[in-house]
Amino acid sequence: MSADTRPQQAGSIGRARRSFREWRWQRPFWGGLWTLLAGFPIMYIPYQTMTLGDLHIRLATTAGAGSLIIGVLLVVLGLTLWFQQQSRIFAGVAAILLALVSLVVSNFGAFLVGFLLALVGGALGVSWAPGRPAGAAARPEPEPAAGPAVSLSKERDGGDRDE
Repeated sequence: MSADTRPQQAGSIGRARRSFREWRWQRPFWGGLWTLLAGFPIMYIPYQTMTLGDLHIRLATTAGAGSLIIGVLLVVLGLTLWFQQQSRIFAGVAAILLALVSLVVSNFGAFLVGFLLALVGGALGVSWAPGRPAGAAARPEPEPAAGPAVSLSKERDGGDRDE
């Protein structure tokens, strides 16, 4: 048994965990998750009524529909980051812009919770890049031939001299 050998997980739970791990590594998973989670406070908080004793505090603004639209779009962009990796840059930039718009429209980005989640999720979506296959990473790059560099150095030294 070598150091690289890992014990096989038996059963369907082990196979499901391995397949989820492979699925997660092939996409900007954390950026999509944070963007998806950012949509919920932005959608939910502006429609809430807080009660303190007999005092009812309504957080709804005139732009309540705007908060709902921003929240739904952030959820859709989070799912886009998961299932359409080719459009990750568009989805990430759109999530960052919607996070900035939510500061104005949706109670300071739903009290900065949704704003920060969308900002970080969008940044993770933009910065993610697909990895190389395992076989491609193991192959070394071919080195350039040293022939022309040697001949140039001989010319600078004055050519071929017999000393």
